[in-house]
Amino acid sequence: MHILLVEDNQEVARAVERGLCLANFTVNRVATVEQAKQALHHFSSDLVVLDLGLPDGDGLQLLAQWRSQGVTLPILVLTARDSLEDKVHGLAQGADDYLLKPFELDELVARIHALLRRANGRAVQVIEHGALRFNPATRELRLGDDVLDLPRRELALLEKFLSSGRRIISTEQLYDSLYGYGEEPDSNALNVHIYHLRKKLGKDIIETVRGLGYRLGKVDPV
Repeated sequence: MHILLVEDNQEVARAVERGLCLANFTVNRVATVEQAKQALHHFSSDLVVLDLGLPDGDGLQLLAQWRSQGVTLPILVLTARDSLEDKVHGLAQGADDYLLKPFELDELVARIHALLRRANGRAVQVIEHGALRFNPATRELRLGDDVLDLPRRELALLEKFLSSGRRIISTEQLYDSLYGYGEEPDSNALNVHIYHLRKKLGKDIIETVRGLGYRLGKVDPV
């Protein structure tokens, strides 16, 4: 899953980015309001972690602007503004969650998973699809009674499909989910990952929607 991290404190940003990458998220890190606008416009993100005190503007104003423009993806505010008034105002402007600095990375990761579950209409942690069971928090994937050990990119790609249900996902959105800013994957990388998933989970696990992209398909019976 792809996280847009908007944080101007480089020490905090590097620490959060490292922690989220260890939790198997793909992270795009920016430091200003303008960079955040450009990133959200040009790249597909699943969730935003947003600091409020940015060098070229206020994060709450950016949050309100995004919501007024119809941006619906989950936004978690990460800030040192700890008054009740600040929290209420942040939530009123459209924040889905509000986490105070300093914070524990484990709590941030848990809150992100909770927001992503809510955004995808799931009340429980484990995603089930046919004989597949995937726990995003532990990264455990089971096919029937067997635990599968997929490479990181393949697992991230499968998670994107499992979290999206039957929605069609464009090639560009899939690349954005797998790779961060500045990474230049081979032009055939996505096809290779899809080939391996089909080989391991059945040829129908990912459907090609000609001219539009891909969507989750069926799992072969165990």
